[in-house]
Amino acid sequence: MTERVVLAYSGGLDTSVAIGWIAEETGAEVIAVAVDVGQGGEDLDVIRKRALACGAVEAEVADAKDEFAEEYCLPAIKANALYMDRYPLVSALSRPTIVKHLVAAAHKHNAGIVAHGCTGKGNDQVRFEAGISALGPDLKCIAPVRDYAMTRDKAIAFCEEKNLPIATTKKSPYSIDQNVFGRAVETGFLEDIWNAPIEDIYEYTENPATQREADEVVISFKEGVPVAIDGRPVTVLQAIQQLNERAGAQGIGRIDMVEDRLVGIKSREVYEAPGAIALITAHQELENVTVERELARYKRQVEQRWGEMVYDGLWFSPLKRALDGFINEANQHVTGDIRMTLHGGRAVVTGRKSEESLYDFNLATYDSGDTFDQSKAQGFIEIFGLSSKIAAKRDLQA
Repeated sequence: MTERVVLAYSGGLDTSVAIGWIAEETGAEVIAVAVDVGQGGEDLDVIRKRALACGAVEAEVADAKDEFAEEYCLPAIKANALYMDRYPLVSALSRPTIVKHLVAAAHKHNAGIVAHGCTGKGNDQVRFEAGISALGPDLKCIAPVRDYAMTRDKAIAFCEEKNLPIATTKKSPYSIDQNVFGRAVETGFLEDIWNAPIEDIYEYTENPATQREADEVVISFKEGVPVAIDGRPVTVLQAIQQLNERAGAQGIGRIDMVEDRLVGIKSREVYEAPGAIALITAHQELENVTVERELARYKRQVEQRWGEMVYDGLWFSPLKRALDGFINEANQHVTGDIRMTLHGGRAVVTGRKSEESLYDFNLATYDSGDTFDQSKAQGFIEIFGLSSKIAAKRDLQA
C-alpha cells in the first residue's frame, strides 16, 4: 500500500510546492489540509482546488474560526495569557487548532506521516510536532523546508518546472502569520533591533498618533467568557472580531518586542492584537473586582506558567490540562461589566460593575459610613511584623 502524508496546507507557494516535493522525496501520496483560523485571504474552496491541481490526492478544508475562538483563544483570555508579560500568544494558539485537524485527517485517510512547512529555527516546528505526537503517537513528522532543504529559490524553480498553478512573485520582505486573534510580523529590516517599525507593516491597527475621537465600550463577561459588547450578545469569535475593529481603529494592540524563543535564540517580533489586548485588559480588571486575594495572587503564577507552556507547544500536555482546571475554577465568579475608553493606542478601564463583586464600599470608604474597625489595625501590624522584628534584633547583635 502506498504511504500517505497529510500536509498542513496554506495555499501559498511553499506548501503548494511541498505537495510535489514530498511525493518525489518519499514516493507517498499527499493529502492537503487547510484550516481557517481567521487568517483572511483566499476562499477555502479556491485553496482546496489549488491543492488538487498541485498534485494532492485529497484536499480537506475546515472553517475552524469559532472552534479556534472558543476552544483556544477563550482559555487564553481566562488565563490573561501574555508571554513575557506582553505577547498574547497569537501564533502559539492557532497551532494546536491546526494540529487537531491534521491528526484527525491522518487517521481518517490512513496516513502515517504528517508534514508542515516550518523551518528548523522557529517555535512552530515544536508546536506542530509536540502536538501531533500527543494526539497521534503513532504518527511521524516531516518538514520539507527543514528536512529536505526546500529553500525559497528551489521552491520557485520547482514551481516553474512543474508548471504549478501558483504565482511565483517576489516574496514579501517580512514573514507574516495571522489569525483572528492577532498578527505577527518578523524578518526583513526588523531583524536589526535598532530599526523602528514603519506604518507599512501594520494591517490590523491604525496609527495611534492620528487624531480621532475616543471610543467607549462596555464588555460583559459571564464566568470569564465575553458574552456581550455594549449590551448586545456576542459569541467569543464575534467579541474578538468586533474589538479587533474598534480597538484596531484606535491603534491598540501594537507590540514590538525581543522575545525568548524555545530554541534558545532571541527574536525580534512585531505583533498586532487589538481584540486580544482589549479583552485581556477588561478580563484582568474584572478579576481584580471579583477574585479573592490569595486566589488572585496564586493565579498570576499559574498564568505565567500556562503562557510559557502554550508558547512552547505543550497545549496537549497533562500539566496544561491540569492548569486549565484551576483557571476555569478561578473564573467561576468573573461575571460583570467593564467599561473602557479606547483611544491613542490604549484601552483604559473607566468603570466596573458586578453582582459578584468583592469590593465593599463601606469597608473601602474614608468618609462617614466606614465600617472598617481601625482599632484592630495596630495589633494586626505588631503580629504580622513580629518575625521580621525578632530577626532584626538578632542581626543587630551580630
